[in-house]
Amino acid sequence: MKVADLQMHGGLNSIRPGNLNPIDRKEQNNPAGIDGKVNFADILEKNFEETNSVKFSAHAIKRLEERSLMVSQNEIERLNNGVKQLDEKGSKNSLILVDDTAFVVSVRNKMVITAIDKQMSANNVFTNIDSVAIV
Repeated sequence: MKVADLQMHGGLNSIRPGNLNPIDRKEQNNPAGIDGKVNFADILEKNFEETNSVKFSAHAIKRLEERSLMVSQNEIERLNNGVKQLDEKGSKNSLILVDDTAFVVSVRNKMVITAIDKQMSANNVFTNIDSVAIV
């Protein structure tokens, strides 16, 4: 997944109900029936999926670009799973290890704060975290 896709996937500009004006609705390929009415269930499902996915802060996106790190859809799903498990355990700020990449995540906000690859993390100290997950 490219960095630009991360922004669309749930970066700082994630879509919230009620924040779309009629022009945005058309641009979002909103599922409208023949009569022009919107299927509420489809919108609710799309919003549910978006709000349950991790988001990437501007800082995390910048670090991914600087470090030429790519994040696959599989890694996003694993991150989501890790955040869910950590949330169930009451974690607040966590380090999630996915293959060769370490992600510092705000569990409550489902926000990736920064990302670092295995080579760079070898000599680093991670502070202000209360848990670690290996997914």
